Amino acid sequence: MQTSDNSVNFQELIDQKNQGFDPKNPPAQELIDSCVHCGFCLSTCPSYRVIGKEMDSPRGRIYLMNAINKGEAVLDETTSQHFDTCLGCLACVSTCPSGVQYDQLIAAVRPQVERNQPRSFKDKIIRFLIFNLFPYPVRLKLFLPFLWLYQILGLQTLVRKSGILKMLFPRLAAMESILPKITLNSLFKNYADVIPSQTEKRYRVGVVLGCVQRLFFSPVNEATVRVLTANGCEVVIPKTQGCCAALPAHQGQEKQAQSLARQMIDSFAETEVDYIIINAAGCGHTLKEYHHILADDPEYKDKAKEFVAKVRDAQEFLAAVGLTADLSPITETELTLVYQDACHLLHGQKISVQPRQLLQKIPNINLKEPIDAALCCGSAGVYNMLQPDTADELGQQKVRNLLNTGAAVIASPNPGCSLQIKKHLQLQGKDTPVIHPIELLDYAIRGLKIS
Repeated sequence: MQTSDNSVNFQELIDQKNQGFDPKNPPAQELIDSCVHCGFCLSTCPSYRVIGKEMDSPRGRIYLMNAINKGEAVLDETTSQHFDTCLGCLACVSTCPSGVQYDQLIAAVRPQVERNQPRSFKDKIIRFLIFNLFPYPVRLKLFLPFLWLYQILGLQTLVRKSGILKMLFPRLAAMESILPKITLNSLFKNYADVIPSQTEKRYRVGVVLGCVQRLFFSPVNEATVRVLTANGCEVVIPKTQGCCAALPAHQGQEKQAQSLARQMIDSFAETEVDYIIINAAGCGHTLKEYHHILADDPEYKDKAKEFVAKVRDAQEFLAAVGLTADLSPITETELTLVYQDACHLLHGQKISVQPRQLLQKIPNINLKEPIDAALCCGSAGVYNMLQPDTADELGQQKVRNLLNTGAAVIASPNPGCSLQIKKHLQLQGKDTPVIHPIELLDYAIRGLKIS
């Protein structure tokens, strides 16, 4: 009897070492089976286009999910790296003729990898920094003065020219490479709880400030508030709001994402707003996924559905309700402009026409379309920090395609995309301005010119 027990325990150890997905929300077999392996996704998948391996495509990853589900493969370092190379851009979802819900499949796999696959020491360090810093604006705010000094004292120039950071800590160097110019204005920016409409009130809306957006792109939030109030909106900004949960949600940090989602829901619970407005594409997609993130939470699942029903991207909202403010030209002559589709706006939220419609309402705008407009720029949340080589190749392609339009200005609706594009513009020796579409509307409403 003792021998039998020992035998069973030994087998359990083997099973634990060579395990598949654990019982907690594995990728659903019916979703896996909906893939007919046609290959339409391959040409639109950025990781496949760069890496060139079947297992680094949506179809290949679905093969792996199926094999792991059926015990024909294990979730180990080899298989998990193919899931890690996925940008989560969702281009394959837009392309798939069979309607495969790859977004739900990869969202189920990410937490499985995080729970069951040990990370290397260096990987743990960079992930610790990312997930304990970026989703917490108060913590991130503490670093701003040091980053400001790092730049104005010339240390950034010295570090980049020496190449020592890239040689010793390539992922940390990737993080540093997208650091924007730091100003201290956002440290002292405080919004009123309620900002009245500049005209007759049509709507009462809440605004999500974001994390990176509020600290590194605070002018975008200021412009958003001005555009909304100029178009008949009373704006509510709860002080208790934190991170939208996009970064942890995209990387399988399940508990952290759920905690941040609950906080966001609670912060808007008593505001009595008609809509909840977000001006960052990645954040907006996650806000609209709260009913999935909190599906197993009996206390919050219904609250999440009510919250999601109110969420609107700023451009989606303005296009739907219509602009009431007059728009003036933002340049003396015709402005050639290119709009950059952010993946989580285009593929995740199916928003593409609305931003273009709004931009074309500005007088003297000549809107151009780039080649491969639907291809990811390589930012993908924190992908450009975790998979810098693939991200860099995608960033180079994106910037070349945008510049080839001859545009004088690039309109980008997501902070991560903007940082990635600015990095590769600089590497290619270009100083083309990258501006959020809502800022361009703000210029037009206030009668300002782009300098």
